[in-house]
Amino acid sequence: MLDIKVVRQDPNRISEALATRGFVFNVEHFTALDARRRQADIDSQSLLAERKGASKKIGVLVGGGMDVDDAKAEVGETLKKISTQIDTLTGQAKQAQGELEALLLGMPNIPARDVPTGANEADNAEVLRWGDPQAFEFEVRDHVALGERLKQLDGEMAGKITGTRFTVMYGGLARLHRALVQFMLDLHTQKHGYEEVYVPYIVNRESLVGTGQLPKFEEDLFKLSGEQGLYLSPTAEVPVTNIARDRIFEDAELGDGGMRFVCHTPCFRSEAGSYGRDTRGMIRQHQFEKVELVRLTRAFESDEALEQLTSHAEKVLQLLDLPYRKVLLCTGDLGFSATKTYDLEVWLPAQKTYREISSCSSCGDYQARRMQARWRNPATGKPELMHTVNGSGLAVGRTLVAIMENYQSADGTICIPTILRPYMGDIHELGA
Repeated sequence: MLDIKVVRQDPNRISEALATRGFVFNVEHFTALDARRRQADIDSQSLLAERKGASKKIGVLVGGGMDVDDAKAEVGETLKKISTQIDTLTGQAKQAQGELEALLLGMPNIPARDVPTGANEADNAEVLRWGDPQAFEFEVRDHVALGERLKQLDGEMAGKITGTRFTVMYGGLARLHRALVQFMLDLHTQKHGYEEVYVPYIVNRESLVGTGQLPKFEEDLFKLSGEQGLYLSPTAEVPVTNIARDRIFEDAELGDGGMRFVCHTPCFRSEAGSYGRDTRGMIRQHQFEKVELVRLTRAFESDEALEQLTSHAEKVLQLLDLPYRKVLLCTGDLGFSATKTYDLEVWLPAQKTYREISSCSSCGDYQARRMQARWRNPATGKPELMHTVNGSGLAVGRTLVAIMENYQSADGTICIPTILRPYMGDIHELGA
């Protein structure tokens, strides 16, 4: 959530910045709403002073010889009228404050200054490419054809069990999926210094509001029936980042560069509005798994934390020897809570294109303000908002797809990347 003080100081600048994201911020509506809340507060304070003066009048009347009950009766109507007016103004102020909070919760983050201005993904800026796509001497199969040939990938059975956009994996392919998870967790904990955490897969409304999925993106979520207000988690970013909600961390707890968490979870998304897109195979599923990286930092550390976290996600692709490119998203393609994002896109031979496999984002203090996640600055002794950084390290299903397609042979077998063989019982090939 944006700082309302900053919005008040220069709402036109905020409007211009948000316009680069395609978001319309109605300055006049905000200003009028804020003025209405302020005026209600001012009028309430004036009436409180008036009520205090009227209450003192009772003592003055009694001091002048009037009976106590008579004095209360004389002033009583005035006090009753003032109290009614105060209740009315308090209700108006509360309503205006609620509308202001709803307005702020619906506003996306401000893009960082070095984010390129643009309307959509066509305006994103490529930062680098790593690795050269292989030139196959045979007609490549996509991951669905490869998995079906192995009899280890079954979308039809998943449809029978649940519905569309789910997958059943068997045998070596299921093991390779598990191996990827273990490899990523080991890399990030043993080499990159992240602490592994295990979190609930079900989250409450407050957690989703804290990271920015609610209230705007409710249609993208799977909400559980009942009155508890619970949802299936769309990404481990939600429960892991909310570890910091309503907390004040001491400086020593953060360590150098802030706190680092890594977490493997399933993710659940309704994919609302994506009908007809990537319906074949595992590219866009209702249920998928990620190894998520989350950094909780001091404000001055977040820029470097984003660069480090992104490099940690890149390292996974490099060790798997998967060609990829790194892209800096433009303003119009940024996620709701992000102020700056790098996308990592892996090469998929069957599609002859790069596809997103990780988004690494800095959210500044946007999520922290919503969650009231703070740390105590030892220089001042006062709490300050933290900065949050997150990214996939990596999306497991899409990594599996990339391995299947990039490591395929002419006969449809799939070579196991060298780095993964210890996790596969030294199996070198699927389908041999």
